[in-house]
Amino acid sequence: MTDSIQEQLASLSRRRFFGQAAGGMAATGLASMMGTTALAQSLGAPPRPVLPPSDALGPHFAPKAKRVIYLHMEGGPSHLDLFDHKPGLQRYYDTDLPESVRNGQRLTGMTSGQSRFPVAPSMFRFDKHDNGGDGVHISELMPHLGSVANELCVVRSMHTEAINHEPAITFVQTGNQQPGRPSFGSWASYGLGSSNRDLPTFVVMITQGFGNMQALAERFWGSGFLSGQHQGCKLRSSGDPVLFLSDPKGVSRQDRRRMLDLVNAFAEDEKNRTLDPEIDARIAQQEMAFRMQASVPELVDLRDESDSTWQLYGEEAKKPGTFAQSCLMARRLNERGVRFVQLYMRGWDAHGNLPGEIRKQCKAVDQPIAALLTDLRRRGLLDDTLVVWGGEFGRTVYSQGGLSKTNYGRDHHPRCFSMWMAGAGVNRGHVHGETCDFGYNIVKDPVSVHDLHATLLHLLGFDHERLVHRHQGRDFRLTDVFGRVVPELIA
Repeated sequence: MTDSIQEQLASLSRRRFFGQAAGGMAATGLASMMGTTALAQSLGAPPRPVLPPSDALGPHFAPKAKRVIYLHMEGGPSHLDLFDHKPGLQRYYDTDLPESVRNGQRLTGMTSGQSRFPVAPSMFRFDKHDNGGDGVHISELMPHLGSVANELCVVRSMHTEAINHEPAITFVQTGNQQPGRPSFGSWASYGLGSSNRDLPTFVVMITQGFGNMQALAERFWGSGFLSGQHQGCKLRSSGDPVLFLSDPKGVSRQDRRRMLDLVNAFAEDEKNRTLDPEIDARIAQQEMAFRMQASVPELVDLRDESDSTWQLYGEEAKKPGTFAQSCLMARRLNERGVRFVQLYMRGWDAHGNLPGEIRKQCKAVDQPIAALLTDLRRRGLLDDTLVVWGGEFGRTVYSQGGLSKTNYGRDHHPRCFSMWMAGAGVNRGHVHGETCDFGYNIVKDPVSVHDLHATLLHLLGFDHERLVHRHQGRDFRLTDVFGRVVPELIA
């Protein structure tokens, strides 16, 4: 064996010896004082309550935001058809994108073989919403969002390193293109901890869209090398919101409690034998699942919502699985103290028939998003809730395949795209960054994915360079070794 392996085995043996020795002495003392150890249980005392491990780091400074609702538009929505108004493009219709603009930049295999790169101006009208701010241009496709434009901080100069969906989503969710890192939501859970012992700190919901949809991997909301308790919990839109939420027929709550106590006792024995810290997280998750059997049915029972709320979100909110209902659920989770809610809306990968697909996509999300912001504001929740909207990259100004006045497609484009934020600590009514006349390159105030993460963590009260976790001998963080806080995005 190598020296490093021998050292690890020796260290493990020492940890096990001292851990078990200390555990045995501590158990003897605690049994007499508290009556909550296995010894006390063997004498007939009730089992000790198992609570989630209290390992939250806590903010480094006073946070502006206490919770996050992240609206991820999976597939890469077209910034040129939604938020980056380029009226001058009309005069370039169906002309080849100048080589000086593309400048040999990387293309996907889907358009690298095209003989032409015809410029495709957006066919949609843009309206400018001043509302006391810089004046935000928003496409006619999102009129409801335009009505709350004063809440938005639009970043038109986002850029990313990845050009294909899998690495791009992984990057924007975890700060690295390679799988295995904790997601943003998991980092938030790790740093902030729980504020509701009956619900997870991180919840995920997925909506099927109307366009080309890419696969979503559970690692996008995974905890990576952080404790499993920080993993995102996916709520389902049909059947039980969480698998196995209901007890089997003939099994009472008391039966379930006794079964869980027995499993926990075996787990405690295993922890004492192996000193595996992940066992604590497993016990905590089992206890959380038991409590969720009571808390989740109340959460998903929407009968207490008022008529005015249904009118705000629209009739689609009454249909399980719709983005509208997910937005309403996000508000309910938010007001119950869930730290991080992530909504995925699939279907934005418009390589062809972009006008037809984007109309349907926007119709599904426009009113619910505006309703969510309005609902949070009127309930006093938006002051300490951070709402984020965006995809993994943008779309090309040139058309993929054929081009006509009524139809075009766009390929993936990492060089620039648009995202927006709203809520706690955000510079409301602000537009940040600028792209070139073709919406192809950034010409002012670029913001990288790492910069965005650093800024979001700052709003949550964290110095992104200090929110770290040691793994395999190295301190890891969401922003890796990059990132800067963008002060212009903060009020």
